[in-house]
Amino acid sequence: MKWVECPRDSWQGYSRFIPTEEKVAYLRGLLEAGFRNLDLTSFVSPKWVPQHADAEAVLAALPPPEGREYLAVVGNLRGLERALQVPHLTSVGYPFSISETFQRRNLNMGLEDSWRTLREMVREARGKRFVVYLSMAFGNPYGDPWTPGLTAQFVGRMRELEGIAGLALADTYGVASAQTISETLEAVAGLNGNLQGLGLHLHSRPEDTLEKVRAALQAGVQWLEGALGGIGGCPFAGDERVGNLATERVLPYLEQQGHGVGVALEGLAELAGRAHLLRTKYA
Repeated sequence: MKWVECPRDSWQGYSRFIPTEEKVAYLRGLLEAGFRNLDLTSFVSPKWVPQHADAEAVLAALPPPEGREYLAVVGNLRGLERALQVPHLTSVGYPFSISETFQRRNLNMGLEDSWRTLREMVREARGKRFVVYLSMAFGNPYGDPWTPGLTAQFVGRMRELEGIAGLALADTYGVASAQTISETLEAVAGLNGNLQGLGLHLHSRPEDTLEKVRAALQAGVQWLEGALGGIGGCPFAGDERVGNLATERVLPYLEQQGHGVGVALEGLAELAGRAHLLRTKYA
């Protein structure tokens, strides 16, 4: 089982800038606890995400990955070029929405232009692992078309593009239920043959978290993402209780189900406390 810890997602909406040294200390704590896959920063305009204006400095201060994954999100070719210049970065992630409306709001680009940009970015990635986050994969609030079959069609088209190493379905709006997750994964597997290499980046109310994880496991998903404290996630849901999957709740459950990820479970409470402290200081 692959677990991606996502402090980038937790921090990006904080109103106050977290000093670079505090970010690095927190990330080093994650590495020491055994986390091997980190979504830790983004290369987007500081005008839109000022929290990650120090992306280069953060990555330079981390130890070499040595088999671990350090991922940063990019939104366009300029961001990709920045990402390619820094040390230690192993992977880049690109958000690609099923919703035309959200793609324009998020990246100021329609879907057809986004397909062209995606193809160019994959060509230019130069050895970095290229991951696509298929956002609004479980529905959207804008009235744009959505069905499980439509998500499956997008997955199929992505898989036709040479160079995409990973693809994760993202519940951007926090709308997915366990049933919706099961139906969507069934549609994806039915159209594409299997769920190999497919991840889930889900958002959830705390009481629904393990039910959603259970649905993913039953479908055969082997890649999940979340954040300590359940912090971050969905700013669109209109529900302050909807956040990332809480790492300290999910990892013990995965261990019970025979899906350990190599993280020291006894340290999760302390790490979640550190995550909450950063939110208290800077959110």
